[in-house]
Amino acid sequence: MEKPVKIFSMISHVSLGTTPYRRSKNLQLLMTSSQIVFAGNKRLKIYGLLNCNSGKRMKIDNRVFFSSSKEAEEHGYRPCGHCLKENYKSWRENNH
Repeated sequence: MEKPVKIFSMISHVSLGTTPYRRSKNLQLLMTSSQIVFAGNKRLKIYGLLNCNSGKRMKIDNRVFFSSSKEAEEHGYRPCGHCLKENYKSWRENNH
């Protein structure tokens, strides 16, 4: 497995390999070892669960991965309103 290049402590999707196949295999390894639990959109600054339909539609150039919600929030990301509804409600109440 190629070593993923980290941006601070989050992992950029495009850094997981030079081909779609290699990125997919490296992503699977990180997911099965629980090294990544959340995905985020670096342009919108939103993070959510790996299986969220909203996240599946984003461009891979914008996709980053986190090991925890704390890590995502430390990087300035907010919870997804679809897959993390309770976290999003709490975030919205504290930030508006």
